[in-house]
Amino acid sequence: MPTTLNSSPTPYAVLLRGVNVGGRAKVAMPRLRELVADLGYGEPRTYLNSGNVVLTAATTATATGADEAALGAELEGVIEQHFGFPVQCLARSAAYLRSVIDANPYAEQAAADGKLVHATFLSGAIDGERLSAVPPEQFAPEDYRVGDRVIYLSLPNGLGRSKLAVSLARPALLKGVTATTRNWNTVIKLAELMGA
Repeated sequence: MPTTLNSSPTPYAVLLRGVNVGGRAKVAMPRLRELVADLGYGEPRTYLNSGNVVLTAATTATATGADEAALGAELEGVIEQHFGFPVQCLARSAAYLRSVIDANPYAEQAAADGKLVHATFLSGAIDGERLSAVPPEQFAPEDYRVGDRVIYLSLPNGLGRSKLAVSLARPALLKGVTATTRNWNTVIKLAELMGA
């Protein structure tokens, strides 16, 4: 059961990494909502089939980071128990997601076409030295910027053909860090679902 710190419900988005892609790691969204509700979280809603669930949980403002980690770990456990395979989950509060949106360095491009701007959410910070191995100027017109546990990507030709996205997803770069990417339209929709 989720830890109750007070009675004030806080909305969270939980991002599942690598589910329902190419017929692998199939997680049915209706069943995921049921599992979340069975854990005692409120108002579970999913968005798209790529593993996005919004819910509410009791929390305190001072414990948000710990709450995110605990929530992600709890859902990882129940998903593996029910579906039989591990799935990494990143939980993010509505306030955090709002801060990511407000800090978007590609806001103008995102407003014009949200499919060409992406956010790669990270479980923790990536060492700047590792990122220096991916100089943005080598990938122009593609570009990236680093924010608070997020990498913003500007991909004018889309994610599917992006050499920059492939370079930023290398295991050596992400060692010890869970990462999952969403296009900007999805980021905005999740924020709307949370009222952020």
